[in-house]
Amino acid sequence: MQATYHQHILEFKRPSGTSRGVMNTKETWFLVMEENGRRGIGECGILRGLSVDDTPDYEEQLKWVCDQLEAGNRDLHEKLQAYPSIQMGVEMGLRSLQRDHPFILYPSDFTEGKTGIPINGLIWMGDPDFMQEQIRQKLSAGYRCIKMKIGAIDFEKELSLLKGIRDRYTAEELILRVDANGAFSPEEALDKLERLAEFALHSIEQPLAVKQWEAMAQLCKSTPVPIALDEELIGVFDQDTRRLVLDEIQPQYIILKPSLVGGFRESEHWIQLAEERGIGWWVTSALESNVGLNAIAQWTHTLDTNLHQGLGTGSLYTNNVSSPLQIQQGKIKYNPKSEWEFNFNSCL
Repeated sequence: MQATYHQHILEFKRPSGTSRGVMNTKETWFLVMEENGRRGIGECGILRGLSVDDTPDYEEQLKWVCDQLEAGNRDLHEKLQAYPSIQMGVEMGLRSLQRDHPFILYPSDFTEGKTGIPINGLIWMGDPDFMQEQIRQKLSAGYRCIKMKIGAIDFEKELSLLKGIRDRYTAEELILRVDANGAFSPEEALDKLERLAEFALHSIEQPLAVKQWEAMAQLCKSTPVPIALDEELIGVFDQDTRRLVLDEIQPQYIILKPSLVGGFRESEHWIQLAEERGIGWWVTSALESNVGLNAIAQWTHTLDTNLHQGLGTGSLYTNNVSSPLQIQQGKIKYNPKSEWEFNFNSCL
């Protein structure tokens, strides 16, 4: 096998804001493998400032992986536990290498273009006019589920935006989610959730910052809005600790970002534990390029879930990899008549 790694800096079409700050670019890394005339590609979608593997030796670890693969060692999953985005890239790349088409990892009605996956439309933080414009665009594009980032601008203005949506659409007509990215303090969280509940929200993601289990558990017990754990799952590697997180906090939902929790295998572990406890779940991309988004969407389709997924981030960049992925009427779809534009030769 020949294995190489390559950095790609994705550039946002416009700055994208969360309660953690504004992003203009997003770093990602491709693992490219070639063996016996076949080619495979995996994406290591590190998210600086959030990924647990945001470490100075990240590139050094990628080089080690390539050396191991070329030496014939493919059983790297456990050794990469501290590098979940690289776990994801290796798992994805090896699966890609085994397929007849490097970008068809999970053949299905989805990859044949017969069905799509319903997704939420993501509303980024910004001034109220910008957020209102995003909302108008998503609604006119046919989305039936919208997720709004909150926690960075004035809370009253955020409530006003939500009220404007609910004045036009009932909860039966439009699902509303919000994502606080840990922006609330334990002291204010319940009061804010009670005010948010006026707008019949589906859920709120990560209202408190991570590792406040006792406060989060109390909030989940008394909340008028279902709570979904997101960042709380990052860096939780072993099954016993995962069970403890879910048993202690008892959230209504968890959210799986494969690039941040260790790929598809580790995501499926989380799903199994959640389902055993009656906890709901959905899948979200973590700002990968279309290469990673494609793999995540194909895998998600195999899970046979009816909830809206968070897979609508492919159109954020000016220099994304051109792919057959399309968004139509609030669903992500794969058009098998379209071509991929990924230059393997320039990477090898």
